[in-house]
Amino acid sequence: MFALVESESITKYLNGNKGIQIGDLKYPRAIYTLWTEAERNAIGIYEIEIDKTNLKNTEYYTNTTISYTFANNKVTGSYGSATARDIDEAKVLKIKEINKDTNQMLSNTDWYITRNAEKSTTIPSAISTHRDAVRTKQASMETAITNASNTSALETLFTYTEQEDGTVTRPLGELPTL
Repeated sequence: MFALVESESITKYLNGNKGIQIGDLKYPRAIYTLWTEAERNAIGIYEIEIDKTNLKNTEYYTNTTISYTFANNKVTGSYGSATARDIDEAKVLKIKEINKDTNQMLSNTDWYITRNAEKSTTIPSAISTHRDAVRTKQASMETAITNASNTSALETLFTYTEQEDGTVTRPLGELPTL
């Protein structure tokens, strides 16, 4: 995205998909791709640099709209301070997400339960153990979500980080797989 700067002020925002007329001169859209930055800047067109310092994960925060400034021959778009979403609503959504994943995980072995009910065929112990482990982990995940003290703590539970051994994990952990 680009901005037209005239008299040290941003006068127009440009997406670079069509030409532009500045005064009596018409420029083709190729100026956004074929011209150098210095050539564009010389006629008042600057590429917008987005500062994402205050940008937060939209699952947990509401970000402000971007405000644009021109200073030191540079156009910058910046986010203001983000506002945390309602923690109770966020917890409900995250618990629903975990429950959905749990139901999906258990549905893969539901046929063992159906076969047992219909034909009295024994459920393999590995299947029963796995299903119990999934439900236990789901309960501990739900407790961790419920106990998150604020939005930042909730976000941290779901944030994956690389460990020293190269694995990628999150504090909340994962449902066990079969």
